[in-house]
Amino acid sequence: MTALARLLALLDVEELEVDLYRGANSDPGWIRVYGGQVVAQALAAAQRTVSTDRHVHSLHSYFLRPGEPQVPILYKVSRERDGTSFSTRSVSAIQHGRPIFTLIASFQLEETGFSHQLPMPQAPEPETLLSEAELARKNADKVPEPWRTLWAKRDRPLDFRPVQPQDPFKPVPREAAALHWFRTAGDVPDDPRLAACLLAYASDMTLLDICLLPHAVGWTDRRLQAASLDHAIWFHGPYRPSDFHLFAQVSPAASGGRGLNEGKLFARDGRLVASVVQEGLIRYRA
Repeated sequence: MTALARLLALLDVEELEVDLYRGANSDPGWIRVYGGQVVAQALAAAQRTVSTDRHVHSLHSYFLRPGEPQVPILYKVSRERDGTSFSTRSVSAIQHGRPIFTLIASFQLEETGFSHQLPMPQAPEPETLLSEAELARKNADKVPEPWRTLWAKRDRPLDFRPVQPQDPFKPVPREAAALHWFRTAGDVPDDPRLAACLLAYASDMTLLDICLLPHAVGWTDRRLQAASLDHAIWFHGPYRPSDFHLFAQVSPAASGGRGLNEGKLFARDGRLVASVVQEGLIRYRA
């Protein structure tokens, strides 16, 4: 299976009982479960309990404990409310009988109303940029082991293209802002629910890095302890995962061992598709 096919399988959570689902993990060799996977699987579970004419417009979540990659994750959905226009669901992700993550999501019937948005920032076209995979191959001679071997073998489900690539081994201080183009590494079914889960999965991929940029700390620094603490997404309009989208990210502040990161996701035609906010733990290990 390709990495993208494996990702689609991960998002197809298994129904065990009414409002109870099980999600597999991507790689049992990882230290902990990737946070975007847990957000996406929890959203997938919540969607299973909501009528198909209602689409997620926002979600808010907290990471409570590190997820173990060797153990499947159970997702318990609570049907908090079904109103005339909105439905609300809460989801608890469980391993070893303890919650590792909690999410609350709101779903809405499609409707029209007032409309405005921020303009899309200027950026080079994605076709003019190298993907992260291409950058890894180009700079392989500068990458120490074991990263060189791991990156050479790595099959990526998402095609990320940084506008200003950062060397994770020799970072330099820079503004706490970054632009990335990304899309899935292949076509996916035209399904708005799957699209929302793929957006949730991708939204955690680069966001935490932004608050480290002014401090010239790379995520490969073994002294660094970094992890997502919470994650929120607002969905503004249709998202086509197979098309390139621009992820404009900024970190307005960091303090107390935490960094705040914000992201705006734009379609190529300039539409604002989603807004993301995340706070992460960033500190050196004691």
